[in-house]
Amino acid sequence: MLNFTMQQRVRILYGNGAINQLGELVIQANYKKPMIVCDKGTVAAGIIDKAVNALKKSNIDYVVFDEVVPDPPVHVVEKGAEICKKEKCDMVIGIGGGSSIDTAKAINVTRFNEGPISRFADMSVKMNESHGTVAIPTTAGTGSEVTPVSVLSDPKKGIKAPLASNNFYPKLAIVDAELTITVPKKVTASTGVDVLSHALEGFWSVNHQPICDALALHASELVFKYLLRAYNDGNDIEAREKMAEASLIAGLAFGLPKTTGSHACSFPLTSIYHIPHGEACAFTLDAFVRINGAKFEKINTFAKKLGFKDYDAMADKILEMKKEMGLKTTLEEAGIKLEDVDKLAQLSQHPNMLNNPVKMSLEDIKDLYLSLK
Repeated sequence: MLNFTMQQRVRILYGNGAINQLGELVIQANYKKPMIVCDKGTVAAGIIDKAVNALKKSNIDYVVFDEVVPDPPVHVVEKGAEICKKEKCDMVIGIGGGSSIDTAKAINVTRFNEGPISRFADMSVKMNESHGTVAIPTTAGTGSEVTPVSVLSDPKKGIKAPLASNNFYPKLAIVDAELTITVPKKVTASTGVDVLSHALEGFWSVNHQPICDALALHASELVFKYLLRAYNDGNDIEAREKMAEASLIAGLAFGLPKTTGSHACSFPLTSIYHIPHGEACAFTLDAFVRINGAKFEKINTFAKKLGFKDYDAMADKILEMKKEMGLKTTLEEAGIKLEDVDKLAQLSQHPNMLNNPVKMSLEDIKDLYLSLK
């Protein structure tokens, strides 16, 4: 007997030019002074100007915190939260890629709670109710605008891990594909394969359910059709729109089931070898398609619905796409020495690995990595 719960907590505004409605939406939500959280690249690209102009048109005061960096560290979150409190901001707007949105969500949670954000890595620690985040993605990638997760790093401990709570859900997501046009090819590739990882892992997660399955299929179809187009021509607005749609839909597809093996492996690949998150997820994705597909016919059926002969053909296509976009596909390309595989396999035993439909022992994970020689 099938039992599941589905609740979509985030209001979504999707469309070209949607960012121009930001000021009106802030007023409608009864907020007075937002903090804009972003990185310096988003400022340089002029994207923040669009948000600021929308706020100014509605006579809304604001503060800009532009100190976001990749693999957002906890100390940046704590600094941002301190400024947020000092400036008496009553909401947080994250604009950028996953790092900016995850930082914004964490800053918002931190301003409602005492102590460092890292203490919430322990799921048993009670968190005060947090509200007031708007997420505006500028990449077609993480889906963070609709998920209850913030992925942070702790450089002192040398770890990167997701924090999960319903308090991380944004109040509003504004998805405007025009904001993704300036994204560099390398980022388009990395974030694009992250979308595919979210969709596939959400589908085969042990926590999967029918609504998320349907979303995963739709998002995967869009990625296979439009990612290479967006990569080869960043000004292809149709491809950018479809990848923005895919990212959003994939975020909804994995938000409840959660990610699995590829994401578990991605955390040490990023923290130790500094491989960008999406590329790190995709590094093992085709291998997991073969591992999971060999045991579960539903993955074969999924591949056939996407137009592939079988799951092996789908895995081949993922590998082909990675090579065409210049992403890492072997241990050597990733800078991983054979003598490091044992330790890497141990570090890949992240809790997300428990969501994988095929149970992966330490030896199984090691063999997976060795297959990528």
